[in-house]
Amino acid sequence: MTMMQNTLGIKVHAPALVCDDSRPVAVVHTMERALPGLRLEWTVSDDHQIIHLPQRDAWLARAKKNGGFPLVCNNDEHYPVMISGLALSASSGAGGQAQLDVHAKLPLDAGGIAAAANVLEGIAESARAFWGQATPFETGVEISRQTRDPVRKPGEPSRGLPALKLPESLRSPEIPYHLGWLNYWSAATAEAIGFPDPARDLELLTRARRTSSGGWVVQLTDAPLDLDNPAHLDTLKRAYERFPEIGGRAAR
Repeated sequence: MTMMQNTLGIKVHAPALVCDDSRPVAVVHTMERALPGLRLEWTVSDDHQIIHLPQRDAWLARAKKNGGFPLVCNNDEHYPVMISGLALSASSGAGGQAQLDVHAKLPLDAGGIAAAANVLEGIAESARAFWGQATPFETGVEISRQTRDPVRKPGEPSRGLPALKLPESLRSPEIPYHLGWLNYWSAATAEAIGFPDPARDLELLTRARRTSSGGWVVQLTDAPLDLDNPAHLDTLKRAYERFPEIGGRAAR
């Protein structure tokens, strides 16, 4: 198994950065708290050299990068952890709004799996995200292939999964592009997709928890989502059936 295949990918979608925005520093601090002993005090230069950041917070506060923030990591090739922020233009964003996409990666081992929900929740809440997800690398690649467009990305997704619209076709930034293993839904996103419904979401609520801001972290399966597992695939399909707003599939 390659390093990327043995990785948990985390991505949250948040409002665009503004001047003097403190969220880049906040999300890094949150990730460090969720993984005891972690220090994200290095970055990677344009020529792929590792650079130590003795004044990391001050550097990160200044180092806006095209509307996002540069990668910081722990400089440990045996246990690589990293986080960065990318800007998404209004023309490419859901609801025609510019966004900040925060990307993080950590090992998909027992420690990473145990901490995953806290890491996702912490990053999302610190970024004031609309929504986010944490999914094993291989599963995330397959889920990303659900996004289809008759002209730009024709074809049908594999395994009988539903086709999802391009992000710029979604009506608002609160609408998730897709599902993942662990899902963060802000209070606004939960309202937009109709979660929770006590009658229909009984099973999901057994693996869900409320956040301090009124959002939710919802876990689809006990173990990390594996689409080669028929039970996991069925769970994912049922979740898409339950939430047709996700991926812009609801009839309007």
